[in-house]
Amino acid sequence: MLLTLPFSLAAQKPGVPSSSPSESEPQADGGFTFTPPGPAKSVEVGDFYLRRKDYRGALSRFEEAVQTNPNYAPAYLGLGRVYEKTGARQKALEAYQKYLDLLPSDKDAEDAKQVHRAMERLRKSAASAG
Repeated sequence: MLLTLPFSLAAQKPGVPSSSPSESEPQADGGFTFTPPGPAKSVEVGDFYLRRKDYRGALSRFEEAVQTNPNYAPAYLGLGRVYEKTGARQKALEAYQKYLDLLPSDKDAEDAKQVHRAMERLRKSAASAG
């Protein structure tokens, strides 16, 4: 007896958060078109990859979130963290600044404090290297 799984379950990596089922939509010709998940889901998966030090995977998901919604602040926070971890200081500073510019209120104050500290570290590192 052969057990078959739906494509989305068969292709999923173990331990990787699944994406929403709305990622593919049937077309009139019988094919499917990929629809990226919302920015919150992309950031959630990006954070997963970041915790596992899969910076390429994290970067692609944070970029996907920015493409889906260019005004979604948490996506820029994730980009800043990835860029900082990979040594792209200037890109990290730009992403962190965009995050701070997009903050809607004081509710993210603790994250903002951490971002300010990261930006200061990056600036000091650039000054001593430059």
